[in-house]
Amino acid sequence: MADNFFYGGQAVIEGVMMRGRTSLAIAVRKENGEIVTKEEPLSSISQRYPFLKWPLLRGSVALVEAMVLGIKALNYSASQFAQEEEEQLGPKEIAITLAMSVGLTVGLFIVLPAFVIRQVQAHVASNVLLNMIEGAVKLAFFIAYVAAISTMKEIRRVFQYHGAEHKAINCYEAGDPLTVENVRAHSLIHKRCGTSFIIFVLMVSIFIFSFFGRPPFLQRVLLHLAILPLVAGISYEIIRLAGRKNSPWIIDILSRPGMWTQKLTTREPDDQQIEVAIRSLNAVLARDGGAGSESQLVVP
Repeated sequence: MADNFFYGGQAVIEGVMMRGRTSLAIAVRKENGEIVTKEEPLSSISQRYPFLKWPLLRGSVALVEAMVLGIKALNYSASQFAQEEEEQLGPKEIAITLAMSVGLTVGLFIVLPAFVIRQVQAHVASNVLLNMIEGAVKLAFFIAYVAAISTMKEIRRVFQYHGAEHKAINCYEAGDPLTVENVRAHSLIHKRCGTSFIIFVLMVSIFIFSFFGRPPFLQRVLLHLAILPLVAGISYEIIRLAGRKNSPWIIDILSRPGMWTQKLTTREPDDQQIEVAIRSLNAVLARDGGAGSESQLVVP
């Protein structure tokens, strides 16, 4: 494994998407048991505008690009199970889907918690405590959301593929050959998981928003939206540090809540699901020759 590059990916419908330095690969197991793999080259807007690689800026860029690629990967995996051949989403449809995803996230994790805080802030004297309560509310909503969707059979299988993705990455980073037996022995948990990123976002937002006092409801929502790129940028830099072999001890401690939360978003995969994850990872490794230059988030 290259020391300066972190491979990452995302679980999709009956499959796994992996991102390498030069390409991505989506491996999906079809209903007939066949594994189909789609590969395509990767390009980033930061290659055209190098200033977007600067610390704090690169986090927002990576997050948006990961969301776009994730939607495309989910769309491809879903198309493998359509009753009839369907046209995949174009740029317009992807933009609409992305906007709806962002809108749902803002409503559930910014607007609704701000409304809850509006009801209780008169009874809490400390601004720091008030923001900690808001963070706890956001975390409760996130856990409730994950718990609710995990009751769906299809989502439970996605969580199994999420576990297969983590196990495959852990196996590769440990330097072990990518066999089903080797991958099965590795952990479901990974420090660079997107679930951990969400927890870092919650912690960083509590800290930063403590400097803004207790604004009224609408201003509170708008301020949260305004500082979101900064929060994402700081959280991204933290998770990059967490991904290093010799990360600072304080980062290891801060990583623990996110790693605990991953127990909700991963499930133990079966051997066939592990095989799919291996197929996807091997595809990007073959393209890159096992080398790379910049870290990537492991996206859930």
